Amino acid sequence: MFDDKTIGLATIVVNWLRDTKQTIITAESCTGGLIVGALTAIPGSSDVVYGGYVTYANEAKTAMIGVEATMIAQYGAVSEQVVRAMAEGALAAGKADVSIAVSGIAGPGGGTREKPVGLVHFACGLKDQKSFSGLVEKTMHREEKFGEIGRDAIRKNTVDRALQMVLDTMDGV
Repeated sequence: MFDDKTIGLATIVVNWLRDTKQTIITAESCTGGLIVGALTAIPGSSDVVYGGYVTYANEAKTAMIGVEATMIAQYGAVSEQVVRAMAEGALAAGKADVSIAVSGIAGPGGGTREKPVGLVHFACGLKDQKSFSGLVEKTMHREEKFGEIGRDAIRKNTVDRALQMVLDTMDGV
């Protein structure tokens, strides 16, 4: 179902999470669950994959993971602000240690000059329990402009970049 690159990245993420005794949750819009699908393609992933939210509709982002409707109205679903809120909302709702969230425009339609087809925002959230004031979340953001390479290619590249972002974020911890 997934190519060797995606399976390789997912395997590294699953093994890292297992080694560090952490769990992951996803909040996905343009990928429609493909990130959690790649992770669960790895045998033994049930030890580390808490679950995933497919929040394709704006209302789902609000109802399922607490993204404020006013934020979506102000910045748009495909924005740094919303994808950060998705990552943080998934962490809060799902009780995992790490989250990855994506929101983008896979096309072929739906793009504008400001937000063209191929634009994807990523956020990786981490819970840090080392704070004196309690549980603190740290969220990283990345933006990618894949261009009009086709819907399937945008979604596939988004899955790979999301998995890579999890690895990059973990390296920085």
